[in-house]
Amino acid sequence: MRRTVAVLTGLCLMVVAAACGERGQPSSAPTAAPSASTERPAAGDHELTLTHNGVERTYLLHAPPGYDPGRPSALVIALHFYPGTGSAMRELAGLEAKADKDNVLVAYPDGVGGGFNALVCCGSQDDVGFLTALTGHLVQTWHADPNQVFLTGISNGGDMSFRAAVESTGTYAAIGVVSGGYSGKLTTADSYVPKSPVSVITFIGGQDRYASTFQTGMQTWQQRLSCRPSPKAAGVPGVTHTVASCADGSEVSVYTLPEMGHSWPGATAGQLAASSAGLSATDLMWEFFATHPRKA
Repeated sequence: MRRTVAVLTGLCLMVVAAACGERGQPSSAPTAAPSASTERPAAGDHELTLTHNGVERTYLLHAPPGYDPGRPSALVIALHFYPGTGSAMRELAGLEAKADKDNVLVAYPDGVGGGFNALVCCGSQDDVGFLTALTGHLVQTWHADPNQVFLTGISNGGDMSFRAAVESTGTYAAIGVVSGGYSGKLTTADSYVPKSPVSVITFIGGQDRYASTFQTGMQTWQQRLSCRPSPKAAGVPGVTHTVASCADGSEVSVYTLPEMGHSWPGATAGQLAASSAGLSATDLMWEFFATHPRKA
């Protein structure tokens, strides 16, 4: 099933109900960019391409002012909602101030047709393979630290983060999922879990019409990985927080915000921003990533 929200001149023209997540209006795709063979790693903002399975894929890459090609940097790959673009995700997530402070690379891939082929939608591309290839390219060419590669995403991008975590064994240390879930046909098999530890931090809005699906998915994930959740202080009235240590050495951190809908808590710009949510998903996942490098 699939759910879509497209916005044009402030009017909602199409809504398709399903289980991917409400999505914002796509921004313009990046302009033509150099091929991988002509890339020159350097600080700044780059519009780049990478060909996978004969398809030229576009992505934005932010290298912080302190970027040094001779020194490995952590990498965050941020995945947009449907329909959306990397530039829309860049506006929403507000990752670059953190990246500049901590000297981290941030990549914003564009889904084909505005979406990623995640757990319940959208499209038919080999996006698991593309993200794996993109990660490998950024490790090899931009010297990203292979032990500090993280995925984050919202809605369709959050679903895609779960799929990549399961199917790209040993690639990602942790994922940060906002208003997205572990659900759909693929997840019905008990064996559909990561084969190496991948920690998870996720944010679920109680007013999101898919909240129960997301909550059930997290319960299933934790049961399959023998995680033991316990309540932790969230520091925000009404918000619940659980943290679970899992048998494979990974950790799961779940925030539930009862008054929030299908949004990114703490975001101040972008269509799915929830600036008054009381906490910042960007701040919390950034701290989580910093303390969860890849485990052997």
